[in-house]
Amino acid sequence: TGSAADYNRAGVPLLEIVTGPDFRSGKEAAEYGAELRRLVRTLGVGNGNMQEGSMRCDVNISVRASPDAPLGTKVEVKNMNSFTAMQKAIEYETQRQTTLLREGRGAEIVQETRTWDENGACTVSMRKKEGLADYRYFPEPDLPPLVVTKADVDRVKAVMPELPSQKRARYAGLGVPPDAVLYLAEDLDAASYFDATLAALPNVTPKEVVKWVVGDLAAYCKNEKCNFADLQVTPAVLAEFVQLVEESVISGKIGKEILPELLASAVPEGVRSYVQSKGL
Repeated sequence: TGSAADYNRAGVPLLEIVTGPDFRSGKEAAEYGAELRRLVRTLGVGNGNMQEGSMRCDVNISVRASPDAPLGTKVEVKNMNSFTAMQKAIEYETQRQTTLLREGRGAEIVQETRTWDENGACTVSMRKKEGLADYRYFPEPDLPPLVVTKADVDRVKAVMPELPSQKRARYAGLGVPPDAVLYLAEDLDAASYFDATLAALPNVTPKEVVKWVVGDLAAYCKNEKCNFADLQVTPAVLAEFVQLVEESVISGKIGKEILPELLASAVPEGVRSYVQSKGL
């Protein structure tokens, strides 16, 4: 005979971030969650894949009878695995509580935990939480406070990579279209690929590069279910390709026709030699 201990995710660090009642709509909260995920991915803290449980969001919703009144009883909605579900759950729960207040049934809003029913497009009660002990509002003796000094903060800031907000500002300053800015800020591999290609083309505008990266290559990655880091066409190869288009050695139309061939063959002889061999 023997015994076994299940430590679940022991050894995997869990970071919980709690905000104040700072958001006024489901859209605001979902946008905050999306930006937080960008930070997580940029800093290498985790992959932020909500469908895999790497990141989850709980929300507390409370309403009030008037702008000057205190916030009412909060209701928690647990473990949503997408920002769309997060936004819908907040919108539904806000409407549910508002309706109860307007109908004079405010007493029915109780401190509880609910879950989001995707099929029914509604929140459903899971369990009541009426006391502070239910929420574990007491000191944890095995977890001493962590004191972070200004020197600690400065040291971390000095080695931090470019943050999503900084990346968006830089791309916008380069004249990259807004939709492409958001795409590049969301995909670290795509952003690195774009930056490396652009660095090899000092005399080409970012717009000419981004249309190939965010357009054709992004579509290829989506269809092939791969990342930019997996592409056989390296940033240097794409830079040569874009240069030939810009020099009118090949037209944009021909470029679109041969790009799938380049992606499939990696053209070890170089794009210019490839184009010459094809008589283009």
